[in-house]
Amino acid sequence: MKHQTRRPAGTAARRTARGLTALLAALVSVAGCSAMYPRLETPRLSLVSVEMKQATLFEQRLVVRLRVQNPNSIALPVRGLTVDFELAGQDFAQGVSARAFEVPAFGEAAFDMMVTANAATALLKIITQGDGLKREALDYRIRGKLSTSLGLLRSVPFEETGTIPLKALEPKPDDRA
Repeated sequence: MKHQTRRPAGTAARRTARGLTALLAALVSVAGCSAMYPRLETPRLSLVSVEMKQATLFEQRLVVRLRVQNPNSIALPVRGLTVDFELAGQDFAQGVSARAFEVPAFGEAAFDMMVTANAATALLKIITQGDGLKREALDYRIRGKLSTSLGLLRSVPFEETGTIPLKALEPKPDDRA
């Protein structure tokens, strides 16, 4: 004859209650996080300046100064970012930065980052587009992601457009490699 262990009445009910309590706690914590970090508006980035640091036939290193505007009611702790630049619709430069900084609520912050370009190829395509117009400025587009340290919100995508004077892309006499 086998010996059967009897479980006290209500054990299954207690396990179900514990499971429901854990699920309820998880839902409350997620709701608390969404209340703590309401839907954030996308920060706006603008190009402040471009400075040529090194130039070779195959690669150019540029220091790009960007301004981040935070339209939100909470500070934006930036851990880093990735960025792709286009000039006149042509891929121009890419960069990543692990530099941490904070953009205050309803405020702005400017920062420098190094990007790598193949400007010779991009500018050649832009110059030879065939419209015959001498250009003083070019349209640009910046796309990328800001990495944050805000709980569940780890990445904020952005995309901005504007114009940049062509003179900003010319190397200064002492900057040539």
